This record gives sequence, structure tokens and C-alpha cells, in this order.
Amino acid sequence: MRTAPHFHSPRRQQVAAEAGFTLVELLVVLAIIGLLTTVVVINVLPMQGRAQVQKAEADIALIEQGLEFWRIETGRYPTAEEGLAALTAAGPTGAKLKNLPNDPWGKPYGYAVPGGNDQPYVVFSLGADGAEGGEGENADLRSDG
Repeated sequence: MRTAPHFHSPRRQQVAAEAGFTLVELLVVLAIIGLLTTVVVINVLPMQGRAQVQKAEADIALIEQGLEFWRIETGRYPTAEEGLAALTAAGPTGAKLKNLPNDPWGKPYGYAVPGGNDQPYVVFSLGADGAEGGEGENADLRSDG
């Protein structure tokens, strides 16, 4: 039996050459992915800071509700010594808050009696930097201001 000579046809070599991506094509794709990543990072990171501020504002409003429930039950707000922990202690009608949240930056919320602007108390967070004052994410968030 006679076997056919084993030749590589030009068409088969052409198909094999077209099967992969060139280095230039891969570099273009990587450059596009890099640009898209940069655009996403630039637009998303500032939103994280705003979201943390909004969460702190919502937490302060929740704590204020707990303080109002405490006042309705006891006829007064907790003293500075009792602090916000009084809201999680079991009273005649149960605890006002299941637990005290920390601010979005991992620090406990502050509580002072009396508050500013003729308010009976103030619930506050010192912001991302944990120090008084600041702007943007570092600004203090207060229930009396």
C-alpha cells in the first residue's frame, strides 16, 4: 500500500498562523482594560466617602429615635455618665436599641449633655479623621447642628 507524502499545505499553515492573537492586539486590549479601570476607580472612590457620611447620618437619626423612646419611658434623656449604652440596657419595655453601631470609620458615636443650639443632647461622630473639625469626610457630624 502506498502512502501519500506528508506535506504541509500552504492553506494549513495560513490557518495555524491566524489562530492566535498578535502581541499588538493583546497590548491594545490591556490598554483598554486599564483605561476602563481608571475611569471606574476615579468615579467610584469618591462615592464611598459620601456613602459613609450618609450612613453616619442615618445612624445618628436611629440613635436619636432610641433617645426619644428612652425619654418617653423615663421622662428624661440619659445622663452623660449613662451615655448611649443606656439605650441597649433592658428597661421595663425592653432595650431601645439592639446594639450601638460604630460610625462607618470604626469609632463609637459620642454623646454629650446638653447639646448645642439649645438642644438637650448631641450625638456626634468626628468623621473619618477622628478629630474635631475638618471638611468633607473629615467633617464632624452632629445631631444638634
